Amino acid sequence: MKKTIRVWDLPVRLFHWLLVSCIVVSFITVKIGGNAMDFHARAGYCVLALIIFRVCWGFIGSHHARFINFVPSPKSLLSYVSGKTTAGLGHNPLGALSVLALMASVGLQAVTGLFANDDISFEGPFAKHVSNRTVELLTSIHYFNEKVLIILIALHLCAILYYQKFKGENLVKPMIVGDKEIDPSEEAKYLLADLGHASKDGGLQRGFALLLLSLIAVVLGYFITK
Repeated sequence: MKKTIRVWDLPVRLFHWLLVSCIVVSFITVKIGGNAMDFHARAGYCVLALIIFRVCWGFIGSHHARFINFVPSPKSLLSYVSGKTTAGLGHNPLGALSVLALMASVGLQAVTGLFANDDISFEGPFAKHVSNRTVELLTSIHYFNEKVLIILIALHLCAILYYQKFKGENLVKPMIVGDKEIDPSEEAKYLLADLGHASKDGGLQRGFALLLLSLIAVVLGYFITK
């Protein structure tokens, strides 16, 4: 009988699915344009708040959420790619790089959106505080990064399908329920490599995460509406 281990805490799971929802809304509303750009902007603010939260949670969150526990060193990455080591319960080294790339691209998209101006129906709240040349530069980065983001999302989805079809590993379910199933005989191996720790996911931790996200949203909202 397999043993279940909590890998993704509730804050990480909610971050993931809220981010997915906001990105979908952003892509849909920007294609609609017009009055829908107001919803595009709001979705972008939510994305920025979520990214800031995830960065903070990467330092103070549960075991598998912390950057120090999943961001690979060049040596560990090479060892994994060459097949000398196996992945832990959280992100494997390649998956970790994918997560970092997506977070960087999504964060860049949200930040540049604060300064973007399409000269039609949208002007970012910070555009008035910088020069026209800066607005033009950040707007062009915003448009270019949209294509980069689409590519990264496509690669991310392909990786999920690859692991499902060829390795028989469902990467989506643990991000919904939080747990992964392992054979009890493998638990010692994971723990020996410092890869099998369960993530804390209690009420106190969840409450702190909610407080942190709320604080980030309030501060961000203050500067956006100022």
